Amino acid sequence: MARRDALLRLHKSLIDRRDELLRRLGGDLKDLRHRSGQTGDSADQAFESSGEEVTSQIAQLESRELMQIERSLQRLKNGSYGVCEGCQRKIPIARLDALPFSASCIQCQREMETTGTYGAGAGTGDWERASEMEARMHEPHEIDLSRLEMDFSK
Repeated sequence: MARRDALLRLHKSLIDRRDELLRRLGGDLKDLRHRSGQTGDSADQAFESSGEEVTSQIAQLESRELMQIERSLQRLKNGSYGVCEGCQRKIPIARLDALPFSASCIQCQREMETTGTYGAGAGTGDWERASEMEARMHEPHEIDLSRLEMDFSK
């Protein structure tokens, strides 16, 4: 029962983080749109351009995290949340507390980072599976843009 309670707590944490990211991404988009209409000398424009680039990169990282959270919420719905995609064992709650959208245990994550695949051992590399995973990373993920809080009155 303790694991179930922890998973319910993690579900709430994922929902809260998702909502926070949606608000932040909406604000970042609004700021970028607002800044694009401003004028100034070339130094002002260069400074704003670098600021927009940083904001854009942060938004990209946050949107990637948002996709991972959405995927975790889907895994919660279908009952596979908290189960490692590599070894199919339960991911320890301590790991999920640290990284609630984790889809693998620490051992499998290390193996993936070292060899590029789960369970293949160093140097053998399962390139077919790696290309499948790469393709899945670039698949479009549905995000409800109507949930973004944006003010279009400006």
